[in-house]
Amino acid sequence: MSAKRYLPLALTLVALGLFIVMGGAEHLKLDALTARYDEMKLLVSENRPLAALIFVAIYAALVAISFPSASALTIIGGLLFGTWFGGGLAVIAATLGATVIFLAARSAFAESLKAKAGPSLTMLRNGFEENASSYLLTLRLIPAFPFFLINIAAGVFGMRLLPYMVATGLGIIPGTFVYASVGAGAGSIVEQGGTVDAGGLLLQPQILLPILGLVLLALLPVAIRRFRRRPLTPPEA
Repeated sequence: MSAKRYLPLALTLVALGLFIVMGGAEHLKLDALTARYDEMKLLVSENRPLAALIFVAIYAALVAISFPSASALTIIGGLLFGTWFGGGLAVIAATLGATVIFLAARSAFAESLKAKAGPSLTMLRNGFEENASSYLLTLRLIPAFPFFLINIAAGVFGMRLLPYMVATGLGIIPGTFVYASVGAGAGSIVEQGGTVDAGGLLLQPQILLPILGLVLLALLPVAIRRFRRRPLTPPEA
């Protein structure tokens, strides 16, 4: 069996090991990041291309290990790079990380990933077999299922690589830029001498408006179901 089939899993295990060794979760908390905001912004401004590359690599690796708080990573991108550049980096990184899981699901590890996904995987079969690109784009725009589950399903049910990457990249754009704008808003609060705390965060206009954008995005399924002849998620087999 070709060693290339093991590459996605190997990359995932390396990323997981590095994340654990470096105590990653603690460094991703918003209060910890804003406390070091000036220091991080200085580092980013002094070497922006390298900082962007490191951010994309870390983000992609965490998505590849199915880290559950990708939204926190997108907020960090907005905090450090601004809404548009940070959001763009997050789209690239999330697409790359998702592609690692997609390729792993098409490899020798398909059965173990199926077991991880559980019975929910069968709920996605019909959509991917009928029109994979359209179905994946819809699921990315309106995340009715966990991100990692969709990555696995697309690989298991035979979607082609290029359409998968295109649909993933396009589909995550709206939500990604909303989260990035939350991070940029938090950064502007710190720059103005304010503090970012859980209690008052949502009351700040820089944060409240992007959150309202997320609420509107979450309401899209209601509108879409009015104009679709069939529901977003096929019934269980």
